[in-house]
Amino acid sequence: MAKTLKSLALATVMAALAAIIGWSVASAPASAHGTGPYHFGFKKSKNGSFPSIAEEGFMDIMKKHEAIFLGNTAQKELYLTFDNGYENGYTARILDVLKEKKVPAAFFVTGHFVRDQPELLKRMVLEGHLVGNHSWSHPDMTQLSAEQIKNELSKVEQEAEKVTGQLDMRFMRPPRGIFSERMLDICRRIGYTNVFWSIAYKDWDVKQQKGWSYAHDNVMKQLHPGAVILLHAVSEDNANALGKIIDDARKQGYAFKSLDQLSVKHYK
Repeated sequence: MAKTLKSLALATVMAALAAIIGWSVASAPASAHGTGPYHFGFKKSKNGSFPSIAEEGFMDIMKKHEAIFLGNTAQKELYLTFDNGYENGYTARILDVLKEKKVPAAFFVTGHFVRDQPELLKRMVLEGHLVGNHSWSHPDMTQLSAEQIKNELSKVEQEAEKVTGQLDMRFMRPPRGIFSERMLDICRRIGYTNVFWSIAYKDWDVKQQKGWSYAHDNVMKQLHPGAVILLHAVSEDNANALGKIIDDARKQGYAFKSLDQLSVKHYK
């Protein structure tokens, strides 16, 4: 898989930029730790169009450090990912739906989730899903030293391995989508592919849940070829909407794939 991921520089995405309008990436003041930090955000997709990159140089950073936020934009494929910072009672339901619908997903877990939910972690692996690294303590990783970044990631790896026996954890997602060029470089050098997203909405606030149809509509109106979908497993709305999202996406001709199915052939 390492060889496959090595060339995920998004060459197809670069070629597709003529058809892409621009992302919105709000940048924070530059720090002593290198370029950035940046807060990964975007102008949302509408009617099957691609989200857009507005910040000059942003695509160059993604390409240079082989980060993922899109799959094959020439195919109607979707990559479903969840952030699991803590458990709010809905991950088992999400896993039930994925099992019923035969859909693979990637779950990005923190140290808190690994320690608190070993049975759910085991189930993710046993049912064929990827477990990704979301850091041990969910910090702003752009403000950490190289050694601290390595410790944040290795602690999740080690504790997850004790629970699941899974040896190969090679995808990571920076907490809150905050990143810098330096941080991306450190993570890549220790063997991680940084994973962002191209579909998301404000679903993480458990006090602002608005019903399953709100979640469903927010995802469906953003669908586009090659989308990496970010959902938070703490959301009741997401858990209740997931089955219909999958069914309705398939009705539109979309297929759900696993992140480890991304291939260099997609980016030639």
